[in-house]
Amino acid sequence: MTLLLQQLSDLWGEPLAGSVEPSARLGRICTDSRQLSPGDFFVPLVGERFDGHRFLDQLPEKGVAAAVVADNWGHSVPPGVTYWCVEDTLVAYQQLACLHRRSLAQPLIAVTGSAGKTTTRELIRAALAPLGSICASEGNNNNDVGVPLTVLKSVGDDAALVIEMGMRGPGEIARLSRCCEPDVAVITNIGTAHIGRLGSREAIAAAKCEITAAVKPDGLVVIPAGDALLESSLASVWSGRVHRVRLAEDIPSSSELPPADLMGSVVADQLLVDGVSLPLPLEGRHNARNLLLAVAVARELGVDTAQLRSLQVAMTGGRNQRLQQGGLTVLDETYNASPEAMLAALDLLASQSGRRFAVLGTMLELGDNSLELHRQVASRAAELKLDGLVIVDAGEEGRVMQEAASGLKNLARVATPEEAASPLKDWLNPGDVVLLKASRGVALERLLPKLPMI
Repeated sequence: MTLLLQQLSDLWGEPLAGSVEPSARLGRICTDSRQLSPGDFFVPLVGERFDGHRFLDQLPEKGVAAAVVADNWGHSVPPGVTYWCVEDTLVAYQQLACLHRRSLAQPLIAVTGSAGKTTTRELIRAALAPLGSICASEGNNNNDVGVPLTVLKSVGDDAALVIEMGMRGPGEIARLSRCCEPDVAVITNIGTAHIGRLGSREAIAAAKCEITAAVKPDGLVVIPAGDALLESSLASVWSGRVHRVRLAEDIPSSSELPPADLMGSVVADQLLVDGVSLPLPLEGRHNARNLLLAVAVARELGVDTAQLRSLQVAMTGGRNQRLQQGGLTVLDETYNASPEAMLAALDLLASQSGRRFAVLGTMLELGDNSLELHRQVASRAAELKLDGLVIVDAGEEGRVMQEAASGLKNLARVATPEEAASPLKDWLNPGDVVLLKASRGVALERLLPKLPMI
């Protein structure tokens, strides 16, 4: 850590106990009392079911000499511990991450959007690999705690940082932007994920465009071309550079929108960009769009497009996974789902050879729009004339989906992932392709162990 303890006094005032040597360096910043080591700086976070302040008494025995505490903590801090008092320790954690970010010379790329954030993050990480080691978000570290955690683990030897930014409500992405101060911001799309919390696509667009809150004045925002809502929302908060990408086959929502700065075309399993043919590392036209976003970022940072011909992307379980189980090809998309991601996954399934089946579960957090959006997904499954569909939902959404897909020859509705194995056992043969997709709360991956038995 390159920060000095004096910087904390500049930020929060003098410590309430102990003293600070101006040249003393800040130790590793840690929020988990179980992982504390001598010399660490402790930030006790507070959640609905935990309070890190309860572990302050452990600091002396673990050799922790400094910490920050909330001003409403009603108990003492052990003697010998230098500490600062702040209104909110989470805000303090993000401030520390911002100070560290400012000490780093490498560029930081922030990624948000309604769908495809993690995939695009990983594509950007891979596209920047020619520059050297890339520090990037891992797993679900895309929130108020995970983003500063990722920033703080970056070191001076990294060539770049790639930070994913998720959202649970208005203002969160703006906070994360101020924590990171991005050089490049990427918005993958504006969809309907979280519409139950935010109320409208307009509100979702405004929330996603918060990513520009602390983009550097000479920075860049990369977006898909052709989305009037995104263009309008972005223009209201950002007057700097914008780079737009588009697949040649996509039709803009209006002919009056700004043209694409980077065009690509999908031919078989290749993406053609500026005369360069790039193998698609992930299946699906939606992932070709995400790759274009990554190419735009790479070009901005000096990576030649031709250097991406051998791009390798490793996705975590439940995302863009093609599995072979018991003679079946399984498209494992069990990690999460939004309406846009559901429709993209169905289109990917439709492009497969052989008989095609889907197991679709509930999409959560869609609010008053939930029934209509579930109906649209099931209607698309019917339009594609799938060979079979299992709906995992015992509620109203499942009923609506069943009605919308009633024209399919093989159609079943069950209450749990495990129950989906029963109709599949009657339908499936070796060589068939099965798509599994639902929101995380459905835990549709529980069906996977049963598929080889079919």
